[in-house]
Amino acid sequence: MAKKFTPKVLTANDLLSGDVIYWDENGDWVLEFEDALYLDTEKLAFHVLRLAQKQGLEIVGAYLADTELGADDKPRPAHFREDFRATGPSNYHHGKQAELA
Repeated sequence: MAKKFTPKVLTANDLLSGDVIYWDENGDWVLEFEDALYLDTEKLAFHVLRLAQKQGLEIVGAYLADTELGADDKPRPAHFREDFRATGPSNYHHGKQAELA
C-alpha cells in the first residue's frame, strides 16, 4: 500500500550564501519557514520540486520537507531536523541566530 501524502514545503540552500531557503507562493525563495508555500497535494509538491531543480546556478540540495499547519495557519516544521534548519546556525555569530542578539 502506498504511503499517504503528508503536506510539504520546498527547501534548499542558497548556493552563494549557504542560507536555508524556502519556496513561497510567488515562486521566490524566502528565509523564513512560515513564509513557505504550504504544499498540500503530491502533484503540486513534485511540480515545484521540478521547477527548483532547474535552478542549479542559484540553489543546491532542494527537497520536500514534511510540515504541518500551526495555530496561525502558517507552515511549521514537522520534524526536529527542519526545526533546526529553520532557526539557523547554532553558534550565534552569523545568520538567523545573530539577529536574536
